[in-house]
Order: sequence, then structure tokens, then C-alpha cells
Amino acid sequence: MILIGLGANLPSPKYGSPIETLDACLKRLSETGLTVVKASRWFKSAPVPMSDQPWYINGVAVIETALCPREVLEQLLKVENEFGRVRLEANAPRVLDLDLIAYYDEVIEDAGKIEDKPFCIPHPRMHERAFVLLPIQDISQDWTHPKKQVSLQELITQLPKDQIIEAIEQD
Repeated sequence: MILIGLGANLPSPKYGSPIETLDACLKRLSETGLTVVKASRWFKSAPVPMSDQPWYINGVAVIETALCPREVLEQLLKVENEFGRVRLEANAPRVLDLDLIAYYDEVIEDAGKIEDKPFCIPHPRMHERAFVLLPIQDISQDWTHPKKQVSLQELITQLPKDQIIEAIEQD
């Protein structure tokens, strides 16, 4: 399974609210050779680390593609740029954040950088983030971390208790 993390906490001038932006992003991904097969519900989560910026809307999608992992990440960065993502500082508010969370069971470490982002698969901090793990649980409860060889349920029990997240129920 190829897993993509999606997040936003600022409205987009073109697409609207963070949820509207993320919905538009899912459609756009399918136009770029990254076919969205399944997507989690949206979740509202506090910023990590905690700050006074707006809360995030996050989710995870399963995609299919003929692209290799590096090409997938490059495509995600292009889509972020199309949607107006500006990188000023780490953990800054953003109109769109896309991460390659996992690419099947591949483990790739320290394979250089792409646009100043380290290229590691699976995502090096995904196991510490409720806003990644809980959406994955929506998609595949039996998923196992490729590098740690730990079940999703075990990773969820190890999450820091100070991460605040709730599912957004949609009609």
C-alpha cells in the first residue's frame, strides 16, 4: 500500500476552507498519475508541536501509481506548489501539506533530499503522530510499520497522550 498524508490549516484563496482544499487536492492527485484508491475521514488535530496557529485538518489516502517513491514525492511537492504552499519555516501554518508516509513495505533511509526535505521511507516521524496513525486506522487496521515491524494498533497505544485529535463526521 502506498500511503499519502494530507493536511491543511489555512484557507486557500482558490479552493476555500482546509477541508475544501483537501477535497480538491484528492481530485488533483488523481490527475497527476497518483490514483486515489481510498481515503480516510478528515480529522481535526492540534498543531504538533502545540502552538497558537489554527488547528489542522488531516487525513490519509491510499494511492496507486507506476511512479517510484522519489517520483511520488516529487509529484506531491509539485501539487503543494500548485495549491500555493510556501515554505518559510518548519511547522509553519500551510494551505496544503502532502507527505509520502509509506511505499508498500519499502524502507529507504538517507537517500538525499528533495527541495530540502529528507527522503526517507517510511516517513521518519509518522509513528509519533496521531494525525497520521488514526487516519490509517480508517483505511487499514491491520497495517504494520515497514521499518519497525510494529502493528498499527501498537503504534497507536504508544502515541504521546498530549496529541489532541477528533474525527470529523461528514454527511
